[in-house]
Amino acid sequence: QVQLVTSGGGLVQAGGSLRLSCAASGRTFSRYAMGWFRQAPGKEREFVAAITWSGSSTYYADSVKGRFTISRDSAKNTVYLQMNSLKPEDTAVYYCATDRFTFRQTPSILASAYDYWGQGTQVTVSS
Repeated sequence: QVQLVTSGGGLVQAGGSLRLSCAASGRTFSRYAMGWFRQAPGKEREFVAAITWSGSSTYYADSVKGRFTISRDSAKNTVYLQMNSLKPEDTAVYYCATDRFTFRQTPSILASAYDYWGQGTQVTVSS
């Protein structure tokens, strides 16, 4: 049974930082690209960042490029999202997810390309 457990959210002032973690189990984690998505109240879930199965390439939404960094530690089956220079518009529930297919060279930005999801963690940025 695949499980993704997300942690690290919280309340932070604008300009602050948080690091989200997503611990995976039940799958050979190192074979799959991983993604982070977020969903704000009243909005659709949107792509934030993704990392290839090897960790060699990363992809970001324009809105977070230069502020967020995705990384993975395959030995710990964990993917991270370091969020710096946070803005009130970053407020959302953040979800990690694992790709449907192994060894995809370019991770998708579409939520439908991911089959297992974490429970989500709330990030609130105050102005």
